[in-house]
Amino acid sequence: MQLQIKNLTKSYKTKKALDDFSLDLHEGVYGILGPNGAGKSTLINSITGIIKPDSGTILFSDGDSNDYLSHLGFLPQNQDFYSNFTAKEFILYMMALKNIKRDRSKEYADDMLTKVNLYEHRNKKIGAFSGGMKQRLGIAQAIIGEPKILIFDEPTAGLDPKERIRFRNVISSLANDKIVILATHIVTDIAFIAKTVVLMDNGKMIRTGSQGELCESISDKVWELTAEYENVMELMQSSRVSNVLSVGDKYCVRIISDSRPAENAVNVQPNLEDVCIFYFGEM
Repeated sequence: MQLQIKNLTKSYKTKKALDDFSLDLHEGVYGILGPNGAGKSTLINSITGIIKPDSGTILFSDGDSNDYLSHLGFLPQNQDFYSNFTAKEFILYMMALKNIKRDRSKEYADDMLTKVNLYEHRNKKIGAFSGGMKQRLGIAQAIIGEPKILIFDEPTAGLDPKERIRFRNVISSLANDKIVILATHIVTDIAFIAKTVVLMDNGKMIRTGSQGELCESISDKVWELTAEYENVMELMQSSRVSNVLSVGDKYCVRIISDSRPAENAVNVQPNLEDVCIFYFGEM
């Protein structure tokens, strides 16, 4: 199974939201990572058919069909719900909209809600749901019909840490036989579940690879040093600092730099947050 994005370009007046963007995707989770305004939502909206790119093509092949839109499930950044619907009524409604017919439709709806841990809330009004529960319901509607391509746009924005972990667990459980695209600016969402990370900025692909490959690309550029509070403030102004951790009455400062930033700085193993600071600066 393969989804090919070839030379997508989309402009709004003088700004290119997508600039000759190309990417080949196979089964697994792809993390599209970049700062706000990088072009992630424009890319997602182009793939899902919400907007039409100025140029470029999207091709899909799985041996049976070339019509990828009929195999696509989508969770938009801000999904609206009918607050007076119960969770089960909403899933049945979405099944009707998607023309998904099942002999035992109510049982199928229950199964979708079970997959996202909402079965016990199936008869509860959506208006009483927490943000995390609504997000899981959004996942449930996205996976109706067992789509081969799943797309999530900023799916954990506004969720608390517990709900964010639950979301990642659900996505991981779905990814074995699907192409999953996860567009976000939250690094931890990508770090735990994406097999391939795509760094995107100004409508272009900056770099792509596994997390290990991306970290290796800056292996000699991440440093740690211990500093007093006053020195930390100076470093925050003069250096690309990715993290500051309190250690007793001093601070451990993590810095991205092409050369050793201070005599007591030691080279350390990069992580994905360091990669983002290196390529994007502030996220």
